[in-house]
Amino acid sequence: MTFETIKSNYDRKLWNAKMVAMAVTKGVITAAQYQQITGQEYQ
Repeated sequence: MTFETIKSNYDRKLWNAKMVAMAVTKGVITAAQYQQITGQEYQ
């Protein structure tokens, strides 16, 4: 799983913000990348 794949899935509405946050928790993407994908600050 890469940043590009996660962003694509989010943009296509296959993933929601909670799923993207899980990728941050697992260390796949950073909190900054979460914000770049969702437009929301990671909490």
